[in-house]
Amino acid sequence: MVDWVDSRLGLSHEVLRPIPTYSLNPFYWLGALTVVAFLIQGVTGVIMMLYYVPSPSSAYSSTLYIFQNVNYGTFLETVHLYTAYAMIMLAFMHMMRGYFVSAHKKPRELMWIVGMAMGFVTLGFGFTGYLLPWTVVSYSATNVGVGMIEALPPNVASFLKFLIVGAGGDATELLRFYDLHVVILPAVLLVLLGAKMYMLESHGISDPVTGKPLSERKRKLVPVFPDATFYVLELCALFGAAMLLISVLFPLHLQPEYSAEAASQIVAQPDWYFLWIYQVIKIAAFEGPNLPIALTVVTLVFVALTLLPFIDRSSKRRIVERPWYVAFGAILVAEIVTLAYWGFKTPGEIIPSWEAGVLLGSIALAILGFTFAIKQLFLQRDSKQLTVASNPVKSPRNIQIVLGTIFTILLGAGALAIGKSIDVIVVMGLSGATITGFELLSLYLTGLGVVVACTVYFLHRLRSFDSFRKSISV
Repeated sequence: MVDWVDSRLGLSHEVLRPIPTYSLNPFYWLGALTVVAFLIQGVTGVIMMLYYVPSPSSAYSSTLYIFQNVNYGTFLETVHLYTAYAMIMLAFMHMMRGYFVSAHKKPRELMWIVGMAMGFVTLGFGFTGYLLPWTVVSYSATNVGVGMIEALPPNVASFLKFLIVGAGGDATELLRFYDLHVVILPAVLLVLLGAKMYMLESHGISDPVTGKPLSERKRKLVPVFPDATFYVLELCALFGAAMLLISVLFPLHLQPEYSAEAASQIVAQPDWYFLWIYQVIKIAAFEGPNLPIALTVVTLVFVALTLLPFIDRSSKRRIVERPWYVAFGAILVAEIVTLAYWGFKTPGEIIPSWEAGVLLGSIALAILGFTFAIKQLFLQRDSKQLTVASNPVKSPRNIQIVLGTIFTILLGAGALAIGKSIDVIVVMGLSGATITGFELLSLYLTGLGVVVACTVYFLHRLRSFDSFRKSISV
């Protein structure tokens, strides 16, 4: 059947270059699954457009009509929302995988920048689509996001507010969000997708960074049709089936309609993918007039990620050869997850600066220690790497200085956390109060950090024993 279709349509004609066998791996196709999620949203979104009315007086009622009167309406809305969440998560996973395997290195610098632009558009989908049901949660959360724009410089804030909100008023804002969500952002994403696919066809799939030569079997090229096409279709079918199953098992429930009275009874928070930013601005040090500082820090993180090809210009791609970049990437992921979960558990609470410093600093230090412990382990397994490594931590004295600093900071942070925990435990015994989750988390992170620091230190000390090195080699 494949041969018959191919002979009539010429699908195996060399329009797209063959791909290596090693790329038939799900992690190489996270970007493709992101596009599939976008296509599912497009199909479900077009169906919902038949019923949805983008006006403050009708937005909620038309959404409720889809839930209650349209056949499979709840299922339709649920699939649309969950694939939006999946699209954001897959885009983030795709970006971080590219970061760790150095997919941004020459000659793929522009591919990385275009991919980052696609990621920003994906976040724009989430931000603009969240308002459309006009529920009390979505309206309040959107106002939080729009309110953060006012902390930017006046000229920038005025331009962005006009671009996103319009001239003013709920009707204009909702219509502007609707236009962005269903017209502008899809068009921009498709243009960027075409540019990235063109560059992918030009440069091909990047080689893996295992550090070992690939076998002939893994380097073998396979045609796009039927081999790669069928493989991607299988992945897409599994992903689509998973999204449909999750949507059936966990159907969406429509929140109450927005009203000023209902909004006053809830704590407004953005959706989970922006929750980490919201948690940053809730830290006491960034309250009030210092809010622009927090937004500047977040903006610098995004700018640094976008310009990463021009920052990380080394030709080295192996993870063990890039310990600082690997550590920073791991810290970024860990801090985003921690901040998002922390924000979810502390809605509306102002976070003391010292608590944020202890928690986030402990995580960063623990990851740094663990990263360099793993690096030393790899260096011990590879004698050539041990002799030619140019990383400054190859010097025993430098290692001792770095580890001593990490160990001292961890002990200091641990003393603060344990001291506060003891105070809380004493108060709990006297007044019947309960220990907070933050105190338990501080104790846990402190213990983890000390264990990691000790592990790194002893790995370094054992490095001088030939028996240990031989056992690692075996």
